[in-house]
Amino acid sequence: MRFKNYLILILFCFSAVSFAQSIEVKGVVQDAVTGMTLPGVNVLVKGSAANAATDMDGNFAISVNQGDVLVFNYIGYASQEVAASASMKVQLKEDATQLQEVIVVGYGSQQKKDITGAVAVIDGKKFENRSNNQLGSLLQGQTAGVQVISNSGKPGGGFNVRVRGTSSITAGSDPIYVIDGVITSDTRSLNPADIETMSVLKDASSAAIYGSQGSNGVVIITTKQGKTEKPVLTYETYTGFQSVWKKMDVLNSQQYRELQEERGLTTDWNLYNNNTNWQNEVFRTGFSKSHQLSLSGKSNKTAYYVSGGSVNQEGVVRTAEMSRKTFKVNLTQEVTDWLKVGTNMNYVDYKDVDVPDNQAVNQGGVILGMLSTPQNIGIFNPDGTYTSNPFQNWENPVSATDAAKRGYRSQRVFGNVHAEIGLARGLKFRTSLAIDHSNGSNDYFLNPYTTSYGRAMKGISRYSTDLYNYYMFDNTLTYKLNIQKHAFEALAGTVYQKSRWETSSMETRGFAGDGIETPNAGAQIIAATARKDEKYNSSVLSRINYSFDDKYLLTANFRADASSVYGPNEKWGYFPSVSAGWRISNESFLKESNTVNDLKLRAGWGLVGNDNIRNYAWYQTVKVGSNYPIGGVIEPGNYPSSLENRDLKWEASEQLNFGVDVALFNNRVKFSADAYRKTSKDLLLDVPIPRTSGFDTALMNAGSIENKGLEFQLSTINFDGEDFKWSTDLNISFNRNEVTSLVGEKITTGNIAGRGDAVLIQEGKPLGQFFGYQWGGVDSDTGNVYYIAKDGSRTFKPKEEDKRNIGNANPDFIYGVTNNFSYKNFSLNLFFQGSQGNDMFNATRIDTESMIDAKNQSTAVLNRWQAKGDVTNVPRVITDGSIENSRISSHYVEDGSYVRLKAVTFAYDFSKMSLDKIGLSALKLYVTGENLFTITNYSGFDPEVSSFGNSTDTGLKNQAMGIDYGTYPQARNIIFGIRASL
Repeated sequence: MRFKNYLILILFCFSAVSFAQSIEVKGVVQDAVTGMTLPGVNVLVKGSAANAATDMDGNFAISVNQGDVLVFNYIGYASQEVAASASMKVQLKEDATQLQEVIVVGYGSQQKKDITGAVAVIDGKKFENRSNNQLGSLLQGQTAGVQVISNSGKPGGGFNVRVRGTSSITAGSDPIYVIDGVITSDTRSLNPADIETMSVLKDASSAAIYGSQGSNGVVIITTKQGKTEKPVLTYETYTGFQSVWKKMDVLNSQQYRELQEERGLTTDWNLYNNNTNWQNEVFRTGFSKSHQLSLSGKSNKTAYYVSGGSVNQEGVVRTAEMSRKTFKVNLTQEVTDWLKVGTNMNYVDYKDVDVPDNQAVNQGGVILGMLSTPQNIGIFNPDGTYTSNPFQNWENPVSATDAAKRGYRSQRVFGNVHAEIGLARGLKFRTSLAIDHSNGSNDYFLNPYTTSYGRAMKGISRYSTDLYNYYMFDNTLTYKLNIQKHAFEALAGTVYQKSRWETSSMETRGFAGDGIETPNAGAQIIAATARKDEKYNSSVLSRINYSFDDKYLLTANFRADASSVYGPNEKWGYFPSVSAGWRISNESFLKESNTVNDLKLRAGWGLVGNDNIRNYAWYQTVKVGSNYPIGGVIEPGNYPSSLENRDLKWEASEQLNFGVDVALFNNRVKFSADAYRKTSKDLLLDVPIPRTSGFDTALMNAGSIENKGLEFQLSTINFDGEDFKWSTDLNISFNRNEVTSLVGEKITTGNIAGRGDAVLIQEGKPLGQFFGYQWGGVDSDTGNVYYIAKDGSRTFKPKEEDKRNIGNANPDFIYGVTNNFSYKNFSLNLFFQGSQGNDMFNATRIDTESMIDAKNQSTAVLNRWQAKGDVTNVPRVITDGSIENSRISSHYVEDGSYVRLKAVTFAYDFSKMSLDKIGLSALKLYVTGENLFTITNYSGFDPEVSSFGNSTDTGLKNQAMGIDYGTYPQARNIIFGIRASL
């Protein structure tokens, strides 16, 4: 009887199903503002257990019955119910009353609504159509308070990032980068195509969890993960073309001959009758090519993202090139309901061929070489060897790029393995082991035949290696508890880090031929060295987040760090922080407002440290190489090179931040503002000491720097039609830097062109202050330059005490503006970036306008003084090599302000109907232009460079900003790309 009843019930169900009309629904879910597709949206059948999720391109498919209603849920967006139909296009709007967006912060994550510190988030979609060579160029102009200083435009040229100003004089001032939990300072190996989001921790209350490494800010980079049940295969490729956007006017052959004859140079000019345009010979059309393939998905509790990519770029200067091959695996496995394991691993094979810039022509500098080499000579001599300037015997610039074989290669593996264990309800333990291993080598060979220098040295070979090993072991406990209106989250953990560097190099000369290019073929060893360094850090960290009634927020951090670089009496540093927030919009008097969707006040204070200084800083170190002749035999000798300082302690940065976040008019206007003050104290300086000690200086904690400023961020939805949409993002930052204490000392640095130092660091002034003589003009009687002395009088022979501050490399403000337009399947993105109020010291003009030797000059010297009574601002020709008319002075200081169309992208996304016909889930065609035009008064190649930015001296990067001395310029770039997904 029971079996019969079950059978009747089953038959009834089958009958009901047969009468219900089932349909297959397919559709796409998009952001209502940007039109971008949303992955991972939950699609539910109302009143049923049936569900699905959108894939990486926002597409979904689900079987429903006629008349069913679909419910769409996505974090940070308002839920939406829509009647099911065969083909659907659903647009979700952000819900500012929820603000559930999850933001990655140090050792965890927080919902956006609960953030109390100054944290900026940059979505990887903002630069997915850009050339993916360097992270810094993609970070530039995207958020307030972050300044990206391009050191040069060459492939792999590097960049310096300053978060809320420069905070140290001699220690590092770049932020640390945390890539999927791995702390690093080298981002050249990162493939930007793998980036999901970047979180920039700007103030101490958010960065203090990183303690000793957080004083310069923290950039947390999260790479892509598998999200959808359906595997998504994506392929992207682009081809790019580069060119210089500006060239300089220099003297042609006849003009150069007239100038040199005026200097008194006599020669048979019939031997030098070429007219070689060196800029046309050195500059070229650069070329880039990229391929990126990725597979992502989630099945059987396994989330995966696998990608491989290659980028090849030829720079706009001949022989400059870079290539990078990457392979990445992100894997997460839910083993049980209480255990999750995973890994994020990267392999990178990086190569580049560097070209020497930021150097004078006699040092092989290519940029200055093409400007100052006479056009009267050709590239090659009749015997096939390279020509040189016959009047000074310096190589021509093509030989500087082509004559020597040189190349750098680095193979790197970095990533982590991690596990999460659920110990009890709300209690989670996470352990992670991170590694970063790289092995690099540098080859150089100048054969003994083709250049005059190579012949003089009988060939030169150099080979150097660098090995870096880093690992970090961290363990954290996290506990979450919600009791009625109270929400608690506590974090505690330990971190151990170890770094080891090994370097070696060798140079030999005296080669019998060019058949063997390695140092072992050289007859004479010029130099051979090897070095090993180690550094250790141990840390204890903790954090508490508290929220009451979703209105009153509190975050407190504490971290204690011990580092091997500091003295045993001060080895430990302690870094607390606290921040609070008040979500006024959740108060009863605003909760029902139709105008104010969100309003939050934030305030934070914290102390963070800086351990980015030289290793073994507190030790009394010994220097090698002081060899002595004893009994007619050279014996090895060493000598003390520094004093021990057992009290050497941390550079510390105390920061105070106030902020406000506002969302208005149904989230169409979002605004954030922050005001901050950052005081860095106990700076590490080499302070003069009595010479009776046997030393000139000793490394001590002395001095302080203050940065204070304002930051504003604005996002607006200007038009939100069914077909046409327009949104704008604007950020602007004001920062004022001041050296508040320097124990009464003054530091000069930035030596240029044999004229001395161009930068002075002193109390009461900012870093980056140019220091020199005040140019007065050119005397019409003598043609000599006169300067303005300290007492205001004119002088042709200024004294050291007549020097003064002549410029400031720090901008008044920096900004970025992005406009996004879309019409149906077409989209247009315009990104402008700029800097206002900063000065540049154009040291290139010292070489190209001084007229003191046989260098070629710019056409500015055509207006030179030549006879008594001439009124001009260009002095006379110098016949005795004197530098009196070309001292470091205000004459070479220029306005470095600029606004640049950093990127413009025009794209077309194929419609779903078209995609169904070709079997793809997404297809985009795009063309992107970078650095298409620049508005500036700067007369040099590029206002966006820094000659000392790539210096191995960390302090010099901080001190000598805004100097251009033959620096490789930024290039104009046009790329054509395609992205397709299955």
